Amino acid sequence: MFHKRSSSFFFDHSSECLWEPSLNHINSSQLHHFINFINQKYSLQIKNFSELYNWSIDSHEDNQGVACFWSAIWDFSEIKSKNKGNIIVENLNQFKLAQWFPEAKLNFSENILRKNDNSDAIIFKGENKIYRKLSWACLHNEVSKVQQFMQQCNLKKGDRVAFFIPNIPETIVILLAAASLGLICTFCSPDFGVQGVLDRFSQVKPTLFVFSDKYLYNGKTISNLEKVQEILNKLSVVKYAIQISYFKDNNHSNLDILNKELNISQYESILEKYKLKKIYFEPLPFSHPLYIMYSSGTTGIPKCIVHGAGGTLIQHLKEHKLHCNFKSGDKVFYYTTCGWMMWQWLVSSLASECTVLLYDGSPFYPGSEALFEFIDQENVKFFGTSAKFIDAVRKSSFIPKEKYSFKNLEIIGSTGSPLVAESFDFVYHNIKKEVCLSSLSGGTDIISCFVLGNPMGKVYRGEIQTRGLGMKVEVFNEEGKSIIDEKGELVCTLPFPCQPLYFWNDPQNKKFYASYFEKFDNVWHHGDWMEIKKQGGIVIYGRSDATLNPGGVRIGTAEIYRQVEQFDEVEECIAIDQKWGNDSRIILFLKLKKDIVLNDNLSTNIKQKLKVNCSPRHVPAKIVAVPDIPRTKSGKIVELAVRNIVNNQDVKNKESMANPESLSFFKNLAELSCD
Repeated sequence: MFHKRSSSFFFDHSSECLWEPSLNHINSSQLHHFINFINQKYSLQIKNFSELYNWSIDSHEDNQGVACFWSAIWDFSEIKSKNKGNIIVENLNQFKLAQWFPEAKLNFSENILRKNDNSDAIIFKGENKIYRKLSWACLHNEVSKVQQFMQQCNLKKGDRVAFFIPNIPETIVILLAAASLGLICTFCSPDFGVQGVLDRFSQVKPTLFVFSDKYLYNGKTISNLEKVQEILNKLSVVKYAIQISYFKDNNHSNLDILNKELNISQYESILEKYKLKKIYFEPLPFSHPLYIMYSSGTTGIPKCIVHGAGGTLIQHLKEHKLHCNFKSGDKVFYYTTCGWMMWQWLVSSLASECTVLLYDGSPFYPGSEALFEFIDQENVKFFGTSAKFIDAVRKSSFIPKEKYSFKNLEIIGSTGSPLVAESFDFVYHNIKKEVCLSSLSGGTDIISCFVLGNPMGKVYRGEIQTRGLGMKVEVFNEEGKSIIDEKGELVCTLPFPCQPLYFWNDPQNKKFYASYFEKFDNVWHHGDWMEIKKQGGIVIYGRSDATLNPGGVRIGTAEIYRQVEQFDEVEECIAIDQKWGNDSRIILFLKLKKDIVLNDNLSTNIKQKLKVNCSPRHVPAKIVAVPDIPRTKSGKIVELAVRNIVNNQDVKNKESMANPESLSFFKNLAELSCD
């Protein structure tokens, strides 16, 4: 029997407890089964999550719990492989030299395609216009046929496949066919502009280009073909292309406007041409590249981050099974596009034999209930979204629990930006009381999480539950000392399997090392401003490079946003520091709700709230209303770009933004030229 509390770890907690798992929930969890598994395997006596975490990061030579932990994840998850090997990790104490499972041979797709029956593998909804299901047997069938097409094209392991495509089932099919042969996949969602796509794909030189003719957003059917034509005309390295008909209408005439010298095949024609045969899974090294992801590109040309198949697989299996309690047959839905790493995270849940739900389109079309209706109708167990979505629903008049029961919903995941305490309240008061609100944080850099949920632990208001198992996450001060109950830099002090292999086109790893290891020697510096509470909870205050520094005091922007966005008049806000004299000052920009005008009364109330609830140093020198706030394609506000504009510095690669035109609102503002 699992003991829920250990006096050596649990402390009095100042934050309000919003959820606590029942004993039955704990004892039936994958995490509980894993503890029993390792206790038996290694003759341990681990009793709770705290002890498990400490063992999972133990790097002492006489024990090396961290190596045993990752080996146990492999065995517990039953990773399919030609060979696991005897060596778990080499050079554990050297980030730049660490190698995980160096003797292993496996295939990512083989581990995804575990089932082959008539149960649902994928359920897809395109706003209110299209609905489809794909069984595991059908998934095998389509992967087999696309693989044969790729083999006939003579595509070889290491070749790149570029996807310019919405969140539809065919994307997963083609990914799995590509990965089965050792091809490397890279993605842009169709809302990207042409230059944004070229900034990314031209660096990796794809051989195969995958696109759809259309996509849906906010009730509109949007043609993709003009952008595709321009992209293909400039990506001369592409030899083959697959076009997917969004509505399955097989409109071959669409091909006429495209590059006629290119070998373009219709997806449906591929399915018609080939017959089902057994899928071939190429045995590949653990470190064989699977994905090329991209940095946001808001400070220059996006960096091409290469992730390995083995590291991605084992990390996602750990997070899904242990931190999210995924089990065979569970329905998992994360609202995301293919341009956000949560899409890859979602796809990997198939390796836990879950049913993946895909939604393409606006989360607010035809109304605020769109995603909640999908969740309720499909009996979803795990629903993931962005903190911004939860905040937007909170500010609307819609109360989800009044319309839907969410009887199977057990976990709500939130990421993308810090989840404010008021959004915790909203989830428990207005969505579902008996649910584990799992705030997550990590990033494209690791294609996973550093901090996330714990199905055995309590949820406290405004806090992330725990650090990821096997991830030695700490907070450092400027001197590189580990601190507790203080704000500082999120770091990881031991190598982990899902760290990037390298950056593309960075042969001496200069950009790679500069991105993560320049600030602290042999320590991963992630760039988040964070605090680990004495009792284990975590609060993230924003990006450390966007922290405000008036008078030399560092302030996380999330602290300001939490207070300001409680005002009914405010739809969204962004805070930056403006160089002023020999110091800097805080400037707060507000996007107000329709028909609301910024006046002295609102400004005074905002400043007073910040002064009382935060500190006098949090009070902005200026508050300015703007029509819109710039954000990335995944919905994150772009603080650095606004800061550069205000401080008369260049903003590079505007194509990475969803609304680059909004930057013009921040130029040459008269209010910012005076005291």
